[in-house]
Amino acid sequence: MNRRLLLLGLTTALVTPRLALAYQVTHTDAEWRKLLTPAQYNILRQAGTEPPFSSPLLNEKSPGTYQCAGCELPVFSSKTKYDSGEGWPSFWAPLPNAVLTQADNSFGMQRTEVHCRRCGSHLGHLFHDGPPPTGLRYCIDGLALKFVAA
Repeated sequence: MNRRLLLLGLTTALVTPRLALAYQVTHTDAEWRKLLTPAQYNILRQAGTEPPFSSPLLNEKSPGTYQCAGCELPVFSSKTKYDSGEGWPSFWAPLPNAVLTQADNSFGMQRTEVHCRRCGSHLGHLFHDGPPPTGLRYCIDGLALKFVAA
């Protein structure tokens, strides 16, 4: 592979939107708008965020599973949830094969975006300031999740 092809491939990968990937669950923009509340649409499909400390799931302490609000894929277990004090539901690990990550350089910040593996919905961001055993903090919008009690 020559340098020009390598650079072209890297450039394409950097500018290709995440929603252009082939996901198992897909809907048109109009269908997503019908399936989600306006606030959920803003978060899941436009990578918005909810105000800190506004989610009822922030204080949810029951055993259970957190699903993607877009496609109901189980993405986090209550066993990995913890109180980060940041204002959004936080987890130190996702369920296996549940989420994908990618660089997010929006708003002049370098972050790692977390999205659903099955439908591509934006869930939140990943930071490296979490507790053991992973040292990770999956900072997830509550409106991006549905809680299913065990």
